[in-house]
Amino acid sequence: MIEVKDLHKQYGDIVALDKVSLTVGRGELFGLIGPDGAGKTSLMRILMSLLLPDGGTATMNELDVVKDYKEVRLITGYMPGRFSLYPDLTVEENLKFFATVFGTTIQENYYLIKDIYQQIEPFKNRRAGKLSGGMKQKLALSCALIHKPEILILDEPTTGVDAVSRKEFWEMLKRLKSMGITILVSTPYMDEASMCDRIALIQQGRLMSVATPHEMIESFPEDLWAVHTRKIYETSKHLEKLSSTLSVNSFGQVLHLVTSKGVHSAESIQKYLLEKGELEITIEPSSATIEDVFILLMNHHKHLK
Repeated sequence: MIEVKDLHKQYGDIVALDKVSLTVGRGELFGLIGPDGAGKTSLMRILMSLLLPDGGTATMNELDVVKDYKEVRLITGYMPGRFSLYPDLTVEENLKFFATVFGTTIQENYYLIKDIYQQIEPFKNRRAGKLSGGMKQKLALSCALIHKPEILILDEPTTGVDAVSRKEFWEMLKRLKSMGITILVSTPYMDEASMCDRIALIQQGRLMSVATPHEMIESFPEDLWAVHTRKIYETSKHLEKLSSTLSVNSFGQVLHLVTSKGVHSAESIQKYLLEKGELEITIEPSSATIEDVFILLMNHHKHLK
């Protein structure tokens, strides 16, 4: 459904996309996971024919995003990262406008947006610019769906909204996926990766890994330890000097320590910290998260440069 091959984009000396290749299958919910500046928006704008690539190719349902841009726009729904609807138009007026642009009506495809639109319908006469973040999000998704697209391209749709709205939004995406719509969604939130069928981790324009969330976590190649301490900063500095330490990162009030496979035990790490004067420490083996995988891959790619 979506085919990207050796896609390259550069802004002056800054490489936004460095020969990116990926495939999104029909009816798949695919996540593009990475921080701000990783290249997610550049990729999505190229797919939507809003930005020309400097190299490589991209197709949407076998339509070239450069040569067949008019047809591409007809089969895709796009939700940019920044709210881009008309703030002075009401909720209903925005929806009617987008339906008219695509030669359809709200009634014709209402079944697609019913679950979403019913939540904002009580505010249909309110100007879009006066809506809350979560309501703006639902309106933008409704407008992206009103012409019954085959593919949805969503650029960081949950950024800046509350936790409840984020959860509701992903539940909506799962329902849309069940209708056969192919979805490519980007997010800087690592915890949202588990909601996708497959994910790609991207940093500085390069794809570091593409797999299912489960496969990515299960393939974590090193030992990971959860270190509970009251002295987060002091303990992390000691652990950075431990032999075979690959990374130490704070996850709330817990440190995640990554060491080379099979080198240390919880007891040997505890003994090392005791020698450094760290007394109130609890250490236990831990399962990796997507964020742990991302940090490990990011450090690996840094060393390759």
